[in-house]
Amino acid sequence: MKALILLGCPEAPSQTPMAVYASYKLKQLGYDVSIASNPAAAKLVEVSDPEKNYIGELLNIDKCLDSLEEGQFDLLVGFVHKDAAASFFITYYHILQTKSIALVFEQDGDLVEEYREMVESSTDAEIVAVRAYHNPTPLRVRFDKTLNKIMESE
Repeated sequence: MKALILLGCPEAPSQTPMAVYASYKLKQLGYDVSIASNPAAAKLVEVSDPEKNYIGELLNIDKCLDSLEEGQFDLLVGFVHKDAAASFFITYYHILQTKSIALVFEQDGDLVEEYREMVESSTDAEIVAVRAYHNPTPLRVRFDKTLNKIMESE
């Protein structure tokens, strides 16, 4: 099984530890995990997991769009903390046509709701929406619950 994690701009402190954590959880479930991100986010993930115990292939989020195909991945997990990240998630969702989880988070509760609505109106993805920015715990707890729910439904 193959999973793709999408990372947005790395300015949110919760994103990098959560990306490594999500990779860890998915690997435990038997997924081969790839991460698509911009170069800055990729560097942060590489530094966080230098031996690549949890992360797999790192892809450029813009460049790999042309080579994506439906069925290429069995699970899409996207970090959505900006409107551009929501757009990327929605685009990848429609290309891949696979089971998907959108991790929608921001410091501002109104922005969390705005980004959640963007994803919800354009996809059938499972959505984890929570106020989180510096502290990844609320995001981690909800991600675990959602991942368990998806695994139980299979």
